[in-house]
Amino acid sequence: MKIVVMGPQGSGKGTQAERIVKEYKIPHISTGDILRKNIADKTPLGKTAKLHIDKGELVPDAVVNDMVQERLGKKDCKKGYLLDGYPRTLNQAKALERYDKVEKVFLLEVPDEVSVRRLSARRQCSTCGKIFGIDIPPKREGVCDSCKGRLFQRDDDMPEKINTRLKEYHKETEPLVGFYGKRIVRLDGTKPIDAVFKEIAKVLEGLR
Repeated sequence: MKIVVMGPQGSGKGTQAERIVKEYKIPHISTGDILRKNIADKTPLGKTAKLHIDKGELVPDAVVNDMVQERLGKKDCKKGYLLDGYPRTLNQAKALERYDKVEKVFLLEVPDEVSVRRLSARRQCSTCGKIFGIDIPPKREGVCDSCKGRLFQRDDDMPEKINTRLKEYHKETEPLVGFYGKRIVRLDGTKPIDAVFKEIAKVLEGLR
């Protein structure tokens, strides 16, 4: 079961990724997590990535590709994995295809205005990192359900920055739809979380 979950910011891909991983017991591989771990562990790849980040530059595809491929080589990925946030560009998708072939790519689609509305309402816990929003509101305003930490709005969830990220998504990530062709499973990300997951599960049962 080798799958990718993709979609614009605010499409609910993170929520669906968590549910898939919990239900099907496969590792959740996030490029953000891999990047942070390599930097924290001061690996050669992490040091290279940090040089670019410190200059305000994007981490080159070649470095990200190497990090992901190294992670996919771990023992826990032998029976499958879920990729979240990767591939982000056509070059990354081609590099992954040379290394390993994913079976399904779940594409959560939502209009830009829905992304902006959802992300503008998103809040993150300053202590444990849990995220709340329109679909999953906290029980108490400004307070995390899990650890009672303070909730805050991230800088990149401001409307002007959301629009910049959406433009980048349309330019860089949408070409992957044509690349993956019949492996793409289109999903309406405006539907309730449970309804979307039900459609995903129906497809995944066929991969078992």
